[in-house]
Amino acid sequence: MLRIAFAGTPEFAVPALRALAASPHELVGLLTQPDRPAGRGAAGRPRELQASPVKRLAVQLGLPVAQPAQLKSELERAPLAHWRSDLLVVVAYGLLLPPAALQLPRLGCLNIHASLLPRWRGAAPIQRAILAGDPETGVSLMQMDQGLDTGAVLAQRRLPIAADTDAGRLHVSLAELGATVLLDTLAAIEAGTAQARPQSAQGVSYAAKIDKSEARIDWRHSAEQISRQVRAFSLWPVAETLWQGKQLRIRSARVATSAPEPAPGQSQAHPGEVLGLGDDALLVSCGQGVLAVTALQLAGRRALTAGEFVSGQPLSGARFA
Repeated sequence: MLRIAFAGTPEFAVPALRALAASPHELVGLLTQPDRPAGRGAAGRPRELQASPVKRLAVQLGLPVAQPAQLKSELERAPLAHWRSDLLVVVAYGLLLPPAALQLPRLGCLNIHASLLPRWRGAAPIQRAILAGDPETGVSLMQMDQGLDTGAVLAQRRLPIAADTDAGRLHVSLAELGATVLLDTLAAIEAGTAQARPQSAQGVSYAAKIDKSEARIDWRHSAEQISRQVRAFSLWPVAETLWQGKQLRIRSARVATSAPEPAPGQSQAHPGEVLGLGDDALLVSCGQGVLAVTALQLAGRRALTAGEFVSGQPLSGARFA
């Protein structure tokens, strides 16, 4: 049995924490980021602070919780030192661990990363894998060092990315897969059979943090590219365009397998032009191919199916901008 401290913040880290709590290992304490303001709040009132998903589970489990804003000072690292853990398991914690923190656990620090390292080191590996059209991704369990996701890898598991997989579903699948890999690796560490291998110098890529500006659709791109954009940003910031001058979010879409031909005497459709409704989808011309939009949402409204959205609206000459 190992004494394990845990560091994590968002929902992605919850399955690993839950798996550890149900394992024979002893959870001795938890690091998570400070509570943040959430929601819009009443007029004139500050927004209420909200605990992270990991903290909420930790409180249910009765674990000691520390929420330092940084880990640079000895005082900020004091809880981790006090817990005297064998290992620190880190899952989407959101803070960099300085060398002094990495050295505190007796056996070092392990990190669950949502990619097949060295591909997609960095902040947004799930979204970047979908945007790039990768046929597969996975999770890597690595020994942490001072670099950005550069540590030696103890274990990896692969997961295919289907043509209809969005970031939300992939997020859930990889979080659960990471929890399984973690328990298997901890068993190997206890048995003395775990082997870490340095990452290859080939195939290194970086998953930069997502910027909200990336959500804006450029209809001159191919239907395949825009479909990936919609799927990659399904959780945040959500792919968007303009409809009659108003923000319109594209909640789900796919590449159309067929599209209506232009009427005799008509030219080819322009990018963004609405071609009509077919197979429960709004068909939109792209720089190459046609996108079948199946769910849309105007700002401040609920999401609608394509059929609901166009009900009562003339489509002749309609165009997304």
